[in-house]
Amino acid sequence: MAEKPSVLIIGGLGYIGRFLALHIHKNNLASEVRIVDKVLPQLAWLAPEFEEACAGPKFMQADASREQSLQRIFDRSNGKQWDYVFNCGGETRYSQEDEVYKLRSLELSLAVGREAAKRGVKCFIELSTGMVYKPDSAPSKEQDKLKPWSKIAVFKLQAEEELAKIPGLNLAIVRLSHVYGPYASQWVATALCMARVYQALGSEMKWLWTKNLCTNTVHIHDVTRALWQVAEWYSAGKAKWDAAKMGPTPTFNVVDKGRTTQGIMADLIGDVFGIKTGFQGTIISNFAKIHLHDVVEDVNDELLGPWAGLLEDAGITKPGPLTPFMEAELLKDTDLSMDGSRLEELLGFEYEKPQINKELLQEVIESYKRMKWWP
Repeated sequence: MAEKPSVLIIGGLGYIGRFLALHIHKNNLASEVRIVDKVLPQLAWLAPEFEEACAGPKFMQADASREQSLQRIFDRSNGKQWDYVFNCGGETRYSQEDEVYKLRSLELSLAVGREAAKRGVKCFIELSTGMVYKPDSAPSKEQDKLKPWSKIAVFKLQAEEELAKIPGLNLAIVRLSHVYGPYASQWVATALCMARVYQALGSEMKWLWTKNLCTNTVHIHDVTRALWQVAEWYSAGKAKWDAAKMGPTPTFNVVDKGRTTQGIMADLIGDVFGIKTGFQGTIISNFAKIHLHDVVEDVNDELLGPWAGLLEDAGITKPGPLTPFMEAELLKDTDLSMDGSRLEELLGFEYEKPQINKELLQEVIESYKRMKWWP
């Protein structure tokens, strides 16, 4: 029997990195795993089930964007090279200065990419985002027009393009829709926190724009399965990949089959919280187009005080990563609409959580309660 692959996960304590480590651990997929992150496990809000997969001897604290850290990160005690390197690192917060994304995302990707090429790593997987596509309600395929609409996406696209130029790098790119699941602290988490405040206030929760705005999603469980399947497929010879038609770099969208929109989310959240949900009229939405930052500031002012009050009433003195604070960048009138058929057709991938539903959202809230994050 062939030896199982050895795996290096950069940014391994981030949301996707920790779940990928857990997937590998639970299914005993690797001969050796190293988790690299600049944050210590004790400070990463890790749930108990991640302890064994992410901490202890598997963990190495290092900043992979720094040239001087690379040798320590990549060297193994047996003198061999890593088979798979997953780059789950980079800045995930919105609305930061360009320099932050340049240093923490772009330069990180290029540093680990160059090192992986130098060492002949069998497969290097770069995580990217569906926000690199030109916004369109029609689902974007991997070769469709690119026009990044968030700062994260601008620098992710630069990383994709620069990595593709590195000689000898065995590169695959995975572009993700909105990732949700237990312990999620972004996007879906913001909406759930906002809904909890509106529930407490007895008010209606109203979205900007329209119910048809695409906000495509994918469950973390399927993300980790897809990442592993892409690495296996790549190192086994990239079956059915046609570089002449599909481009030199294997690129895959990972997005569920539910075609999630704001309308779907509004209905689900209304159902979960027993609140009225709806959409702002054209007048307010048109005003928001011109004065988005003012509108977002007003909403944040309205929600942050009551949220703090809810935490206090629930006796939560050490708040976790949850907040109803809304980022203007995420509230743009732009569709996140992706076509994930390539992954299914080429790799035979099947989604086990094909669409977001009430049960899966309740599962997210239950995970927050276990961590004592939820008021």
